[in-house]
Amino acid sequence: MANSAPAIRSVPQNKQPRNPISRAQVERILSRSVGLFGLVFGAQTFPVFLSQAGEGQPWWAMLVGIIVFGSIVVAFVSALLNRAVGITLALVAFFYLVALGTWPFAVVDPDNVTQGNHWLYFLLTVAAATAAIVFSTRVATFYLFGTSAIYGIIRMTPPGGGVRWEQAVLDSFYATILGGAIIIIAALLRQAASSVDLAQAAALDRYSNAVRQHATEVERVQVDAIVHDSVLTTLLSAARAFTPEAKNLAAVMARNAMAHLRDAAKITPDDGSTVKIATVARRIADSAMEMSPSIEIRTKHVGALSIPVHAAETMVSASVQAMVNSLQHGGDGDVARWLRIRPTSTGGIDIEVGDNGVGFDTESMSTERLGVRVSIIERVANAGGRAEINSAPGVGTIVTLVWPNPNAAAGDAPFGELEPQTLKHSRDAESDA
Repeated sequence: MANSAPAIRSVPQNKQPRNPISRAQVERILSRSVGLFGLVFGAQTFPVFLSQAGEGQPWWAMLVGIIVFGSIVVAFVSALLNRAVGITLALVAFFYLVALGTWPFAVVDPDNVTQGNHWLYFLLTVAAATAAIVFSTRVATFYLFGTSAIYGIIRMTPPGGGVRWEQAVLDSFYATILGGAIIIIAALLRQAASSVDLAQAAALDRYSNAVRQHATEVERVQVDAIVHDSVLTTLLSAARAFTPEAKNLAAVMARNAMAHLRDAAKITPDDGSTVKIATVARRIADSAMEMSPSIEIRTKHVGALSIPVHAAETMVSASVQAMVNSLQHGGDGDVARWLRIRPTSTGGIDIEVGDNGVGFDTESMSTERLGVRVSIIERVANAGGRAEINSAPGVGTIVTLVWPNPNAAAGDAPFGELEPQTLKHSRDAESDA
């Protein structure tokens, strides 16, 4: 009868397109382009540097030449290897600013300074380009205008050549235009790449939702078929069972129906999608806040890790069922109830639902307690987790849900009975947390 349920078809895993255009890819292209750009301009500027090296102190020319041109070469190699790109490009911008600021103080004879552009002028655009990569657009723009203004002011001083202000302004203006174009291009490419990332993430999210809805619908159809073909038929047979033979047949059908339900619970549609653990913790906490009487919520930062969607749904459902059980069976009056959520050392989630209510004897619990056995213990186990229920009459109940199962190979029994002092210690530790 239950065999007429439709089979769950495999759903293709959501894959990202090959070589997608992303912000990381754009950043890599920009850094390598700027590295190559700096290497070419540095090679063209190096002969000018050698021709003007005699105008400054020998130690200054040697030190500045090593740190400026050396940092350009290191930045190019770093960009090619995609290692420490931000640090090396930032050093180029910093060393250029150091060279520019110390230039007028290192001139030997202000009367014997070339009237043409200083060699630092040809590297001003390179420094602005590196700043555009490692800094924000606002900081890179400030860096560009600042270095251009400093160069123009120095050019009007005797150590800088003593040129007319019109020439100094014109040189600074040209450097600003070229550097500004690089900053604008980098900003536009980053904005476009970020938009692509957002669009791709939204598309994948919609696809994941569609896949989950499809899997849920398939599961619903299967459960409906089982309920119709097994459960309802069993109930009808039991209602008409007036003879011992009919009653025995109804009992057999009931056991078969329970077996079908257990088999259906073990079939978990898995589309490969994940959900943030923080989202799972927030959903459970929101459910606890909506319940009455109130439940004290104690959560810890669970990080940015993710777990499979089916595991997340299972942990949420089991947690809500545990809280409902506590409200229904934990007793009335002055009963303390708490919910604790924290991360595990294996990158999972640990949930504890507890109360100091009436409790119960786990060894004598009826097998018909589906809310505990099926909705909590078996469902969590089928999702790859572990559910443990510790309770004692007159002391309270603690339900612990952990995903993934920390000791799956140990074969621990899901039920256990704690001594009253053990439950009290657990609540005292929770109050001190």
